Amino acid sequence: MSKGDETAKRRLTGNRWQSAVSDTFFPLDTTFIEPETFHGDLDTWDLGIVGLSQMRCDGILYKRRKRHFLDEVDSSLLITIPRLGEVGFSQNARKTTCSPGAFLVERGDLPYEFWHEQTNELLVLKVPSESVRARIGPTDRLGALSFDGTQGIANYFLDVVKTTAEHVDLLDETARTAAGKHILDLLCLSIRKDDRVLDSNMSSIRAAHLHRAEQFIRNNLTREDLSSGLVAEACNVSLRYLQQLFLDADKSISGFIREKRLVRAREDLSVNDAPTTVAEIAHKWGFSDQSQFNKAYRAQFGCTPTETRKGAKRPQQI
Repeated sequence: MSKGDETAKRRLTGNRWQSAVSDTFFPLDTTFIEPETFHGDLDTWDLGIVGLSQMRCDGILYKRRKRHFLDEVDSSLLITIPRLGEVGFSQNARKTTCSPGAFLVERGDLPYEFWHEQTNELLVLKVPSESVRARIGPTDRLGALSFDGTQGIANYFLDVVKTTAEHVDLLDETARTAAGKHILDLLCLSIRKDDRVLDSNMSSIRAAHLHRAEQFIRNNLTREDLSSGLVAEACNVSLRYLQQLFLDADKSISGFIREKRLVRAREDLSVNDAPTTVAEIAHKWGFSDQSQFNKAYRAQFGCTPTETRKGAKRPQQI
């Protein structure tokens, strides 16, 4: 749906359902449990960098195949919240189920199967993978993980998504964008609490140290004094040990900081009709030199900050 639309509401059957779902999320194949009587309702909303959908449909199987994403440049995650019954999911040799009170993470850059045999109602978020990586690190291990949402921050996250879906038609574009950022931050906080997302290629102690250092960086990207020394001091490790941790993970500390700052700057630049200037956004995310910011931004994203800002002002599809 376009950014100017209040909402997109569709009641669909058969092949029209496959087309609508593919347009809303990404290309998929569908198999209906009862093809002759299948029908579904789909509502979609644009929350800035996050897409929110509410869908209710009869039993179905979705298949995301390799051919569906061969030409895709940007990857996304789908966060599915079942409301009525259990859903099944299989990806990358991992098979899981997800029931009401939990949420499921689906990677869009790998083949998968998703199904529910009975009529179900789902809330689904579509979020850029790079936005999640900028907040919690690699997303490689997230596919086919189901997270308990019955307590703590995850429970709050589910409540906020549900409440947003109920009241989104009352929100203007600025409020929707703010809601999308809030939902994204709550999602990442919920995922971060789970030890399954830690890097399994390192020892548990070193992985925990690296994770803590990376998270300190993500939480302090706007600090002008953010540096390797500050990170080491905050994490109570030596600078040499910290540098080795990043090297073992094929990273550099300064490169990691720059990459995460650029991603967050891109998010702000992508907000339609944002009142802040490019220079203000660059400064907010720790770039005091405008020309260096422009150079680093082009190197990372293949376009200038101004081009991203102009693109945000044109109607887009979620």
